[in-house]
Amino acid sequence: MKKKQLLHTPEGVRDLYGKEYAAKLNLQDKLMNTIQLYGYENIQTPTFEFFDVFSEEIGTTSSRELYKFFDKEGNTLVLRPDFTPSMARCAAKYFMEENVPIRFCYAGNTFINNSNLQGKLKELTQMGAELIGDSSVYADAEMIMMLIDTLKASGLTKFQVSIGEVEYFKGICQNAGLDSETEMEIRDFISEKNFFAAEELMIEKGISERDREAILQVREFYQVDETLAKAKELASNEMSRNAIARLEVLYELLKKYGVEEYISFDLGMLSKFHYYTGVIFKAYTYGVGDAIVTGGRYDTLLGRFGKETPAIGFMVLIDDLMEALFRQNIEIEVKENRQEIYYNDNNYDAKLSEAISLRKQGVFVAMIPDFKLSTEKSRQVLPESYSRQDAVFNVSRTSMLIHALQTGDNELLKDALHDKIHQPYRKSLIKNYDEITTLLLENGAIGTYLSGAGPTIMGIIDNESAYKNISSALRNSEYAMGWNCEMLTVDDSGIEWYTE
Repeated sequence: MKKKQLLHTPEGVRDLYGKEYAAKLNLQDKLMNTIQLYGYENIQTPTFEFFDVFSEEIGTTSSRELYKFFDKEGNTLVLRPDFTPSMARCAAKYFMEENVPIRFCYAGNTFINNSNLQGKLKELTQMGAELIGDSSVYADAEMIMMLIDTLKASGLTKFQVSIGEVEYFKGICQNAGLDSETEMEIRDFISEKNFFAAEELMIEKGISERDREAILQVREFYQVDETLAKAKELASNEMSRNAIARLEVLYELLKKYGVEEYISFDLGMLSKFHYYTGVIFKAYTYGVGDAIVTGGRYDTLLGRFGKETPAIGFMVLIDDLMEALFRQNIEIEVKENRQEIYYNDNNYDAKLSEAISLRKQGVFVAMIPDFKLSTEKSRQVLPESYSRQDAVFNVSRTSMLIHALQTGDNELLKDALHDKIHQPYRKSLIKNYDEITTLLLENGAIGTYLSGAGPTIMGIIDNESAYKNISSALRNSEYAMGWNCEMLTVDDSGIEWYTE
């Protein structure tokens, strides 16, 4: 039995090609150029690392959501779910003796083994920047300013950067006498906006009503000045007061940058990544349900790898940013620099010389065989029963038809057009066969047949209008997954080719 071809991708990953992929690459170039204007240098880390780089002690992605495997030596390896621990490991290894700030930027894919039921991609493209060795509030301001410039470079105009402070929350928890394990549990609940579960846990742990109110008060969200003023009133410990004082200085710096219109504060914003230690931030916009950028300060993470130094960074989710741009009707510019040169046996040498000359000038050139035939050749190879204009819709064997028409092989032409494999068992392999054939016939097909081992339903049409109607009907139907639309027509002027 012939082995079944694996044409589909696993859940959570997808193919990118054509203009969509060109747009993605162009967007990444724009963002990276903006980051590099701030003096950041590219760095590349491995796609997989030792498990310990992303272990529970580091505070990154949960172990059950990691793609884990073993090498021949028995080491446990994982596909990276997050760039920040890799950046920290790399900086600790190669820049251990550096005393001046280090600026890294990166782009690549991350992998998270989340549930299929969540409907999320498991392979994501991320781009980001890390500033290592600078603990100042000026570094915080630079990172957020660079983030805003990066999003503006993408074409976004309406977005909000929401800023929180982990130390403010930690100070309140310490003041309430919470142990570190309970603090982390509450932090996870609040980061998921599950305030009821957080309150229930605190009641179970015997936390006083006053302390519960202080902890849950972080969920309040006001305008910038009101948020900081309210937080200052509730801050009854030094750690929380220092956190608010730093946010006030940060806001003044951002106003000097002239970006305060993009800024808001949310002291209830906490991260599932436990390595964040100070200011954290997320960027939101219309068209996607979650943040398109996340970032923050992680002053103790490099210490896990042997280098005690502060750091701050951010990460852009490229796929979500593209979705937001699409939903906001913001077009990503794609450079059209490809030229097509058509050739045949008679003019190949001249066309080749032309292509070589253009390529030397930096023009992308595709040399394409010219399938158009002369009128005499068309008439010579067509059987008498072949009408003035015939076409095959979604034909898997169009190459056979073209070859038959080019060579004048009438037997091959008849074999290509003849419905030899319309057997009942093949028909039974296609789910919704009757509905699909009805859709084709109602939108202009003059007949249908089956082709290929798949098999594929073919619709025969005799005019371009029907082609367009069927194309539109398929695109809007529940059968639109994985279809392509081709039409081959032959008339007095030769062969015309249409494809989508």
